[in-house]
Amino acid sequence: MRTYLVVIDDSPEASLALRFAARRAARTGGGVIVLAIIPPQDFVAFGGVQATIEAEAREHAEELVAAAGDAVVQEAGVTPQVMVKSGKPADVVCELIGANDEVAALVLATAASGAPGPLVTFFTGQDAGALPCPVMLVPGGIDITRLDALS
Repeated sequence: MRTYLVVIDDSPEASLALRFAARRAARTGGGVIVLAIIPPQDFVAFGGVQATIEAEAREHAEELVAAAGDAVVQEAGVTPQVMVKSGKPADVVCELIGANDEVAALVLATAASGAPGPLVTFFTGQDAGALPCPVMLVPGGIDITRLDALS
C-alpha cells in the first residue's frame, strides 16, 4: 500500500503536511504514518531530572501523534500508523524509510517565512537523491482551499 510519512511537531506547518498526506492517502487508497521524534537532549542532567525530562518529552510526543492520528481519521477517514521514536531526526526518518518499502513519499511542510526547518534543509540538500522515495514539500503559507484542491 502506498503510504505517506509525515513528521509531526508543534509547528503550524506540520498540520498542513498532515492534512495534505491524509487527503492524498484517501484519494489514492493509501495509508499514513504519523511520526513524532524525540531529539537527543543537548545536556545531561542528574539521573532523576534527566529521566523526568525524557518522560515529559515522550508524553508530549505521544500526545502529538494521538491528536494527529485523530485529525487524519476525521479529515480523510484513514486510520494512520502512529509512532514515537527517539534519536537525531534525519537519522530516524532515514531509518524508517529504509525499513519500510511501503513509504511512497515523505511529506514535509516549509515554514511560512524564514529559514526552512532542519528536516526540510536536510532532505532537500545534497543527499536528497539517495532517498528511495520522493519528498513532497507543502508551503507553510498555502491557503487551505488551495491545499485541498492540490491534494
